[in-house]
Amino acid sequence: MNAESPASGNTWRDLPAAQQPEWPNPEALRDVIADLESYPPLVFAGECDLLRNRMGAVARGEAFLLQGGDCAEAFDAVSADHIRNKLKTLLQMGAVLTYAASVPVVKVGRIAGQYSKPRSKPTETRDGVTLPTYRGDSVNGFEFTPEARTPDPERLKRMYHASAATLNLVRAFSTGGYADLRQVHAWNQDFVKSSPSGQRYEALAREIDNAMNFMKACGTDPEEFKTVEFYSSHEALILDYESALTRVDSRTGKLYDVSGHMVWIGERTRQLDGAHIEFASRIRNPIGVKLGPTSSVEDALTLIERLDPEREPGRLTFITRMGADKIRDRLPELVEKVTASGAHVAWVCDPMHGNTFEAASGHKTRRFDDVLDEVKGFFEVHKGLGTHPGGIHVELTGDDVTECVGGGDEIFVDDLHQRYETACDPRLNRSQSLDLAFLVAEMYRQQ
Repeated sequence: MNAESPASGNTWRDLPAAQQPEWPNPEALRDVIADLESYPPLVFAGECDLLRNRMGAVARGEAFLLQGGDCAEAFDAVSADHIRNKLKTLLQMGAVLTYAASVPVVKVGRIAGQYSKPRSKPTETRDGVTLPTYRGDSVNGFEFTPEARTPDPERLKRMYHASAATLNLVRAFSTGGYADLRQVHAWNQDFVKSSPSGQRYEALAREIDNAMNFMKACGTDPEEFKTVEFYSSHEALILDYESALTRVDSRTGKLYDVSGHMVWIGERTRQLDGAHIEFASRIRNPIGVKLGPTSSVEDALTLIERLDPEREPGRLTFITRMGADKIRDRLPELVEKVTASGAHVAWVCDPMHGNTFEAASGHKTRRFDDVLDEVKGFFEVHKGLGTHPGGIHVELTGDDVTECVGGGDEIFVDDLHQRYETACDPRLNRSQSLDLAFLVAEMYRQQ
């Protein structure tokens, strides 16, 4: 067995790397990287392998992926309430989908590492003042001042510590009784009772209730009800951070990025000859790649060659983000040609990123109906081709924010200012997220 050396994970350094911060002090950056390299792993290689197996089931059509969380996490939101509400929302969505789809739902958070954001421009100008753009709390601050906007590598260490604190709490919640299925089902019943949109899901909630009562009457109390498998993921954007947390696994001699179980490469950084794809090709984690409306079949096939040469189910996930108006046109050829090539990728729908627009108030927002329509289009395409709609990837929060318009508890454009709290893109709130889960459950049943 040939063991890799940590240095073989650094081959990306010779290639152009998009979307990297311009750190003002290279020496300070080197010190931070040396510190990060000495820190303990945030996740274990064996957990990454387990998620790769679970994603293999998604790729084979035997499971469904639910991936969700903040657009960009913020250091000041690492509180027990924020984390619990996010987890609670994902668990509620997962329970509904598991029952309706009758397949296991793989639960992955955009959590414990989602502190960096790609941006369309390197600078921002306000009232004649030009400063570096906000790239997420891992790089600089949100306030529009020269001090806040100067990239500071010390923030990479803060990202590590915030991620560690978040994961610690998520692990406690997911195994300590909080995630018990009966508890999760009770929350869903509350939602159905108290939300105007919840009422249309009453029949499904009643079915789940009957199933739970039946098992109880039979005297079954499976261990699986009491805990939940929950994984972390984020966009592998800041390569200095990701490679400082890349380690050689003592069992296999292979490289793993131990900053999260799964990492993905974004639409803006998936250049085939670029540093991000090179970095991802070296690690054994499950990898996602975002594919936008301009993605060609050739792009997809080359990405498979580079990232999944062994054609291993669970290794590679294509997360499509086309926009509701383009998904039915752009997706079929990609799915058809990739399937014909013999690759076993998981297909997942991100219905958020292609549907953003600016409201008259200046708020960036999304229409719930567009989000829903993109998911519908995704299911239609897969049904037409006889392939498996593998999952959804959504930006959501467990809080009652007002960032996306529409949904059962309808939010109007005039309401956006009430609780618009995102650090970057607009997220579905708890009620809209559960709406989406029930509607996706209905679609899955019709497959």
